[in-house]
Amino acid sequence: MYVSRRLVVSILLVLLATPLFGAASPVLVCFGDSITAGYGLQPGQSYPDFLQQRLDTHGYRYKVVNKGTSGATTKDAVASLPSVLALHPEIVIVEFGGNDGLRGLPPDVTHHNLDTVLSTLESAHIKVLLAGITLPPDYGPDYIHSFDQTFRDLAAQHHPAFVPMLYKDLVHIPGTIQQDGIHPTVKGSEIIADTLFPVLKPLLHK
Repeated sequence: MYVSRRLVVSILLVLLATPLFGAASPVLVCFGDSITAGYGLQPGQSYPDFLQQRLDTHGYRYKVVNKGTSGATTKDAVASLPSVLALHPEIVIVEFGGNDGLRGLPPDVTHHNLDTVLSTLESAHIKVLLAGITLPPDYGPDYIHSFDQTFRDLAAQHHPAFVPMLYKDLVHIPGTIQQDGIHPTVKGSEIIADTLFPVLKPLLHK
């Protein structure tokens, strides 16, 4: 049976207009340490998983990729940047620093490493949300103040979307922190996703 070239072209145009042939969903990378990785939780229970649910529910067609590594410091974040850039993300949530603080590293080291991370992402034209964290009170007020100020200084320098304290909406809610006193429970991870989502929304598109 003879099929005209015009008909073949018309069929191809219709097929190319379908979602099967459409552009892939933009990538949102959650780049962080054990909080991002979901330490102590089952698969599907980390805050990036709940963030994916929020995006889907609100009609945002993003693919969330969890690049959390338990125990990672800001130095590890710098070393891992090539693997994040290889994903060609549109947005990256940067959540590092807690392990620097728990190890008592100088805040200027944390600042230098995070400055490198943010500058590299900016140079690649990637939108960034910076998530800060604080330390237990036994680290002393002077060190905690310097540590907390690191995130504020970086936010002022780079102007990313910014959450100064990732745990701000869960610290006074029972059942949100695991017995280690550090990592979020399933409930805590869900609250973190709810904390991030409104700050993330201005970076999103449908």
